[in-house]
Amino acid sequence: MKNSFFLPIIGILLLSACTVGAQKSLYQPERTLTVAFYNVENLFDTINNPMTKDDDFTPTGDKAWSSVRYKKKINDLAWVLANINKNETPEFIGLCEVENPSVLNDLAKSEFLQKSEYQIIMDTASCDARGIGMGFMYRSDALKNVKYELLQIIPSQKSEYELRSILYVNANVDDKLFHFFVNHWKSRRGGEDETEWQREDAALVLRKKIDEILTKDNTANIIIMGDMNDEPTNKSLYTVLRASNNTINPKNGELFNLMFDKDLNQQGSFSYNGQWNMLDNLIVSHNLLSGKGYRVTSDGGEIFADRRILYDNSKAGTYTPSKTYGKDYFGGYSDHLPVYFMLRK
Repeated sequence: MKNSFFLPIIGILLLSACTVGAQKSLYQPERTLTVAFYNVENLFDTINNPMTKDDDFTPTGDKAWSSVRYKKKINDLAWVLANINKNETPEFIGLCEVENPSVLNDLAKSEFLQKSEYQIIMDTASCDARGIGMGFMYRSDALKNVKYELLQIIPSQKSEYELRSILYVNANVDDKLFHFFVNHWKSRRGGEDETEWQREDAALVLRKKIDEILTKDNTANIIIMGDMNDEPTNKSLYTVLRASNNTINPKNGELFNLMFDKDLNQQGSFSYNGQWNMLDNLIVSHNLLSGKGYRVTSDGGEIFADRRILYDNSKAGTYTPSKTYGKDYFGGYSDHLPVYFMLRK
């Protein structure tokens, strides 16, 4: 260290020793936790389930879904998840379009992820007609006292579709309770406006649970992730769930959508007819922006768009997610890009 004044040599040595000692006692290495969400596009095994409409994803089905293709997809998805954070695998991963616990376990035990010793939670009660549901993977060194439940969504109108439940996980991160919600809301198939009420139904159920949590603890650590099939400015997220990009004097119970500003900047996690849509959202309680302990910055939401998982779409004039299937087998990763953020302490 350079000094602008002189001290006797003994004084310098004593000062240096005290300074080093103080640095050692005060220095605490920053700890980071990675939260990721990925719609993995029809992650089926090859075995026919007579209770669901999974026939296409069998060796004799229309998509000729073979063990070779299945193993390739598992390996590809594992590579993506392992490379979201270059330093270490994500501590918390939400997934949707997963067929069953066996498939989720294969992913956790794959070459790129097995050393992380992931534990899995799988929603098997509210899978859709095809038999796919939501999953949550967490590193065993990151969560303790894990509990989970499904938040059932009762349609407010008559519908031919059953609405997928919301997977709710609560557990301790260090000594603090965290609340994780994994979502996969009704798609826009059948028309965006025509299906809007179904996504609003999901948002209402989620909002009710959030209010219950915040009533008991207004500093609760809440993390909401999922493919909502709506963008941050749509009514389901902005009005019903009350998730915005407001950081100035947020109202009581207001949530923060980490993907909001990226959506305004025409970025997205899903591409349709050359247009990017932010269908995959990451939402947090304001305590994780301004409270003590683990925190995320307001611009912390990220889209993992490594060139390896993108397809040069000449028709659209842009790169789009490299999907597994279109009309034919393309051999890609997923039709969605994963989204993620870092918590730092």
